[in-house]
Amino acid sequence: MAGNSLAGSFPAYFRLPMSDKFLYSLARPALFSMDAEAAHHLTLDNLKRLSRLGLTRAIVQPPKPDPRTVMGLLFKNPVGLAAGLDKDGTYIDALADLGFGSIEIGTVTPRAQPGNPKPRMFRLPAAHGIINRMGFNNGGVDAFVANVQSSRFFQKKDGVLGLNIGKNADTPIERAADDYLHCLQKVYPYASYVTVNISSPNTKNLRQLQGGSELDGLLAQLKDAQARLADQHKRYVPLALKIAPDMDEEQVKNIADALVRHRIDGVIATNTTLSRTAVEGMQHGAEAGGLSGAPVFEGSNRVIRLLKAELGDALPIIGVGGIMRGQDAQAKIAAGAQLVQLYSGLIYAGPALIRDCANALRQP
Repeated sequence: MAGNSLAGSFPAYFRLPMSDKFLYSLARPALFSMDAEAAHHLTLDNLKRLSRLGLTRAIVQPPKPDPRTVMGLLFKNPVGLAAGLDKDGTYIDALADLGFGSIEIGTVTPRAQPGNPKPRMFRLPAAHGIINRMGFNNGGVDAFVANVQSSRFFQKKDGVLGLNIGKNADTPIERAADDYLHCLQKVYPYASYVTVNISSPNTKNLRQLQGGSELDGLLAQLKDAQARLADQHKRYVPLALKIAPDMDEEQVKNIADALVRHRIDGVIATNTTLSRTAVEGMQHGAEAGGLSGAPVFEGSNRVIRLLKAELGDALPIIGVGGIMRGQDAQAKIAAGAQLVQLYSGLIYAGPALIRDCANALRQP
């Protein structure tokens, strides 16, 4: 992981124009002194206030347009927000002000659920990592859809909005498809694309859906529902599958085969890892949950390379996991991704990371 460490790179990073980089360098110590989940909500609440006052763009320098067409959708630039930062769609407009090429919100479940007991989010600064065991905490799909509908971003059709769906924790795994189908029907009219999350490690047995007959059954039902909904709404909404990094080559091949056979529109690689190799002995390193940030970078890239080798150009790959600087975004594209998404890197580098990655990926 040494090649991906930010150690020694922050001074150069902050030599660039002041504003958002400098301000985040001042705010970060105070945020990191707080409980991670409390800091998360405080940051987003303040970002929302700035957005409502029209002040975000006075602080943040968004990237210049660099449009890409993927899954039949026009992305303003290739750097998107990964799901998980805004689970309920409460902060869509504020996040849009930061300059993302797309925004993915969720994961949402049919019914509201509190998620796992707190504390459930932990920073590992020495590894530039985060462990979370949130457990799909959200207010349910009806509240989620209401938030989407009320956002300026949706009303003005201002960009690509991905809606990420999952299952309730108390839904038996053999009935998981019911939850995904319920959410798909609810979110379909409001989504640019829908992501099917079967890879969170924080919902019991969820990753079981990535294998064999379970995956085939789920994808077949989702594609049937997609066809019906496209006919009903006179609009085709692409489906993407989000997968885990903790798979061997044979498992990735099987998933790639299923994606092609069921004509899924895209794949997001990857979610968080259960591996603790990169954080052994660190404070919080043994906490249960999914590990994100720099420690998942290489594992994510490995899965992207395996997918690309199997899929070719059959369907696009969106790369996510451990992007901490522009060079990391370039590595995702080199591995086979067409777009990238950020989450944990924003916690460590701040919103300027969006511009840094967009500039690194800018087409001549």
